[in-house]
Amino acid sequence: MCKLGWSLAAVLFIAVTMMSYKFVLSGSVESIVADGDDRHALLLEPAERDLVLSEMRTFLSSVQAISEGLSKEDMSQVQKAASTAGVQAQEGMPGPLMAKLPLSFKKLGRDTHKKFDLLALDAEQLGDPQHSLQQLSELMKNCVACHSTYKIRAIQ
Repeated sequence: MCKLGWSLAAVLFIAVTMMSYKFVLSGSVESIVADGDDRHALLLEPAERDLVLSEMRTFLSSVQAISEGLSKEDMSQVQKAASTAGVQAQEGMPGPLMAKLPLSFKKLGRDTHKKFDLLALDAEQLGDPQHSLQQLSELMKNCVACHSTYKIRAIQ
């Protein structure tokens, strides 16, 4: 009976490890180079694709409003714009969608949200447009890295 229990535990451990790799680490990614585009394709349902693209548009709108606020030295606008794309904006992301995204994509996205939060906090507390501009520059490196590494392919 003890051997059966250990065997069952080993099989379950292997299954959980494989599922963790598939759904947490690797996600649904395709790495086929087509038309000279060597980015990794995230394979998402159309509604999931729309949700990810909507989040990216929120990033872009926030960056535009931050840039405008910095040009006017309006740190209140900078703070408000940055906070709209912070970690709270990521809450409510559906679990099945998160399971499809590779760990590296999730880490980059989470780091980007945190950078928006830090920019908002520093804009409010420090009020230094030059510091906020430097933070925005660092944050944009995440956007460039993501768009250089990934593309989204809608699947049916």
